[in-house]
Amino acid sequence: MRSAELSLKDQPESRRWGTRGTAGATFAGQLTFEHVSRRFGRTAAVEDVSFTLKPGEIACLLGPSGCGKTTLLRLAAGIDKPDSGRVLFDGQEMAGPSRFVPPEKRNIGLMFQDFALFPHLPIIGNVAFGLNALPRKEAYRIALHALERVGLAHYAQSYPHSLSGGEQQRVALARALVPRPQVLLMDEPFSGLDQRLRGSVRAETLTLLRETRASCLLVTHDPVEAMGLADRILLMRQGRLIQAGTPEELYRAPVDAAAARFFSDTDEICGRVSHGNVMTALGAFPCPERVKGPDALVLIRPQGIRRAEGGQGVEGLITDTRFQGDDVKCSIIFKGLEEPLNALLESRAAPQRGETGLFRIDPDHVFVFETASPPPM
Repeated sequence: MRSAELSLKDQPESRRWGTRGTAGATFAGQLTFEHVSRRFGRTAAVEDVSFTLKPGEIACLLGPSGCGKTTLLRLAAGIDKPDSGRVLFDGQEMAGPSRFVPPEKRNIGLMFQDFALFPHLPIIGNVAFGLNALPRKEAYRIALHALERVGLAHYAQSYPHSLSGGEQQRVALARALVPRPQVLLMDEPFSGLDQRLRGSVRAETLTLLRETRASCLLVTHDPVEAMGLADRILLMRQGRLIQAGTPEELYRAPVDAAAARFFSDTDEICGRVSHGNVMTALGAFPCPERVKGPDALVLIRPQGIRRAEGGQGVEGLITDTRFQGDDVKCSIIFKGLEEPLNALLESRAAPQRGETGLFRIDPDHVFVFETASPPPM
């Protein structure tokens, strides 16, 4: 242990999070849910969920509080058991009708929302905790290397209470990765960080996950976070898996109105279906085949309302403006609509309150659904 302590003193105080290319790689595992359900009394926390986390993939379980995301994580970790269905790891049943493997027997790493660091252990002891099968000196050597990777080697002998929230998050990440799990489960790992830190810590976490090549299943309620981290997003609602796909697929082709609302603000107007189009006060938009009725619900993202050029567009009156830096949020009333719509316009070209102007609608930001749409998520 003496040699490890000496090496700690030699660590430069200026070392920062993000020393790239030094994280140990692992053999990525495959995690599969087959028709998994879990009930608590009469409440279905998870209902008939099936998907596979591929080796080396980073997937995000996305949805509002209470939709079943954390329950799925607990089932994967072995902290809870499914009422029906199976959880498999590399094709081997971990939980199901015929078998249950306890958490300590699964090569799965867990990172909790509150970091769950041991207050009585120094930072290096926290990181080495999962290496109790190794000799103490070897465990501390590996833990020190992990702390170097997250830029915290100089805090190795400090205690958790002396670290900031961002530093504690990095310690928890190092502890989760140091046993080289084949699958890493992360439950809202960035929710405790302030907005200024969140982006940089997310970016460095993604870099580290790519280096270790572990499969990762991450829970979040933040669509921006999910789109920035995930290879694939699994959108949950009321215990069910509603839609799965790449971030671009879910953003550009939401499965229903509630999914579209979850990824961004929307303006909503009604239209009439006629000959393959939806006719509205803002013009005609292509109507997808899934919309069968005479009426349709049209959702427009604020960034899809733009200033028209060349004298072609729909006239609108600016009733309010709110400066937001690069953009100005404008309320615009259009003829034929009872309520104003919100638009995000570039601040340099934004009109003033009381002005009229011509506007066009970008069809890439328009979504048409049945009027009987699901409730907001």
